[in-house]
Amino acid sequence: MLKKVVFLGMGGTIAGTATSAADNVGYRAAQVGVAQLLQAIPTLPVALGGHELVSEQVAQVDSKDLEFAQWVSLAQRACHYLVQPDVTGLVITHGTDTLEETAFFLSEVLPPALLASKPVVLTCAMRPASALSPDGPQNVLDAVAVVCTQGAHGVLAVCAGTIHAGRHVQKGHTYRLDAFDSGDAGPLGYVEEGVVRLAHAWPVMDAVRVPVSMDHLAQVVWPRVEIVMNYVGATGSTVRALCAAPLAGAAPVRGVVVAGTGNGTVHVDLEAALREAEAAGVRVVRSSRCARGRVVAATVPGSVYTFAHSNGLPPVKARIALILELLA
Repeated sequence: MLKKVVFLGMGGTIAGTATSAADNVGYRAAQVGVAQLLQAIPTLPVALGGHELVSEQVAQVDSKDLEFAQWVSLAQRACHYLVQPDVTGLVITHGTDTLEETAFFLSEVLPPALLASKPVVLTCAMRPASALSPDGPQNVLDAVAVVCTQGAHGVLAVCAGTIHAGRHVQKGHTYRLDAFDSGDAGPLGYVEEGVVRLAHAWPVMDAVRVPVSMDHLAQVVWPRVEIVMNYVGATGSTVRALCAAPLAGAAPVRGVVVAGTGNGTVHVDLEAALREAEAAGVRVVRSSRCARGRVVAATVPGSVYTFAHSNGLPPVKARIALILELLA
């Protein structure tokens, strides 16, 4: 039985074009289809090592403009292919801006039983396809190397020759090609001339995680969860405005993630507004705006530490976790 590697296109900079090959910033994302992108990589058949190439355009969007419906479509198509015995794994071409959010979402909703044996690898580019020296083709080749590596599994991200776990990957730079890191967890490994060198074991699947119904995700209205930040002079006005009675047709706020300073600390007025929101039934989760470390829980009665903390997740991922918790 001929094995397959499936490529799911989502758009992004990797599929972007500019009027000049010298322009790496003023481009339009999501202009080139995934099939065309793959055809432009001459050594891809060699990297596939005999695997059949299958591609599908799931979305064609600048990742900053992604919507929940497109996430659901991606998860559904990923499941469709992962259950097929002749599929070795998936490569998802994606924009860099929200790749970390999509990677975390997929790691939370795709069935652990499928992820325990097959890899789902997100890859991307910091330069558009029209650039004089685009980075997308090499990133795709590196992603294929990971998919075809014996034992690879779980949701992963590959960029600039570095392999990250989907739960930990985060965009850490605005411009350079090596734009991603894994925070305190560190990268899983590296791709060197088409060969994977692991620094850590592949991600451990959460065997006790309750499977998420794709039909449920597609049919229900996703709860509105917002993020607010603490800073010098912060007030509770934003939280109070968010939690006020919504305008006609608008969804009420069901949750608020606060990106606190330091160990998740918040200004006294912001804390008061969060207490009011919590008393009104809005879920509050405390995270940190710091790029490293996790919010450490503490027992201080009546303090900000009594808010639920984010279990080590940064604000954008804590928001996804809270959305999924509310959906459940």
